[in-house]
Amino acid sequence: MEKLTIEVRQPGEVEPDALAIPFPQEDGLSNGTRTLDERLKGRLQRLAKDGELKGDLGKTVMLHTDGELDARRLIVAGVGKREDVDADTLRTAASAVVRRLGDVGGTVAWQLDDSLPLSLDDQATAIVEGTMLGSYSPARWKTEEKPRKPVEKILFYTDAPDGLAESAGRTARVGRWVNAARDLANSPPNELTPQVLGERAAELSGPNLTVEALEPGQIDELGMGALSAVGRASANGPRLIVLRYEPPQGAKGDTVLGLVGKAITFDAGGISLKPALKMEDMKGDMAGGAAVIAGIAAVAELELPIRIIAVVAAAENLVSGDSFRPGDILRAANGKTIEITNTDAEGRLVLADALWYARREGATHLLDLATLTGAMELALGDFYAGAFANEDDWMKEILAAAEASGDHTWPFPLHPRYRRYVDSSFADLKNSSDLRQGSPVLAAEFLREFAGEGPWAHIDMAGPGFLERSRGDYLTQRGGTGYGVRLIVELAKRLAR
Repeated sequence: MEKLTIEVRQPGEVEPDALAIPFPQEDGLSNGTRTLDERLKGRLQRLAKDGELKGDLGKTVMLHTDGELDARRLIVAGVGKREDVDADTLRTAASAVVRRLGDVGGTVAWQLDDSLPLSLDDQATAIVEGTMLGSYSPARWKTEEKPRKPVEKILFYTDAPDGLAESAGRTARVGRWVNAARDLANSPPNELTPQVLGERAAELSGPNLTVEALEPGQIDELGMGALSAVGRASANGPRLIVLRYEPPQGAKGDTVLGLVGKAITFDAGGISLKPALKMEDMKGDMAGGAAVIAGIAAVAELELPIRIIAVVAAAENLVSGDSFRPGDILRAANGKTIEITNTDAEGRLVLADALWYARREGATHLLDLATLTGAMELALGDFYAGAFANEDDWMKEILAAAEASGDHTWPFPLHPRYRRYVDSSFADLKNSSDLRQGSPVLAAEFLREFAGEGPWAHIDMAGPGFLERSRGDYLTQRGGTGYGVRLIVELAKRLAR
């Protein structure tokens, strides 16, 4: 969906292709729905009485109105129990509507419901997000795929508060960047190498956003022995992609937000080779980097008044005669030495050098995003990411942004006692532990060694970043989800207040 127009109108001013109404479960017809039903000669009431109109979340019923309404179709979108309705509920309902209209597309009007436990503005933004993210297709590489017809315009029927259309329009702009991050994560690794990822990022350059991609020689000159080692087995050498955003109207305050993303464009595991089953999904091991690139681009488009530096460490972790090995000792850019005990624990290595670079370049507050540990996916599944932070106040900011944005995140602990898991007899630390305990935590403790002074947080998005199957809500497609883009924008908005 390239562009989505948002308008606030009154019923009768236009003739949409469909009118959608949120319908709570086992709640009867609301006043607004009852008025529509009178014009439909009681058809909704009869459907409800026959059990065909239940209001179950994600279920839809479509009626052709035959001229009884201004819209050609009416779609009743279930939202579950009224008291449980939240933003995710309406995202799911909107996603179901757009899928139901896949052969029609066009203009959809939504009748907002002021009796729901969500403000009209929040209802509108959630519906826009659900429409955009629910309409995404990962099938753009198919040669005979019949494209679905897109929803091009959303109308909101409501006595809306001032600014509803504007805020919903901003949401649509962010939604486009979420889907752009999904395209990156879904790109095949023969197409999206570290070099090509740098070129894609460079296409975003503009008056307020500068982009450079440091090549292998420059990475070596900076002493980034960790990033260099991970990428050296591939004919497609590593890149350090650096994006800098300067707000056009100046920044509020002295905060410089540093975003760091892991972008392993394909991860075979190196000498510690991964199993063959599902290895094709390792093209998505750059979903954190994709979120960082798309997130700073969204902030730049919205012209938020905060300075940001984004650093994305891109590499392929392959096997060749030049692979780094278990037993190797690497020297990271901050001078610390790392004993390699597992070459498949490569994400923390590339992040180590990227964190150092972001702090060196002036980041006052750091946030890194990475599909880092399978254990985090085992712990939280495909809905929540895990968050770690070295300061309580910074953790609270991250969690608040996550909850408000829909990129859900759950806090995990850090503690100095966990540091012993990565103690090495030969180097300053090692990159993994042979104990099957606390692997997400020890990975975070490893990263803390390279985050420098000041607030830092780490989000392990292994579960929600790249889906193996439908999540059963508004994210129904296998592959990249764009997790992190909305969180980044919301965090930037909060820091810019």
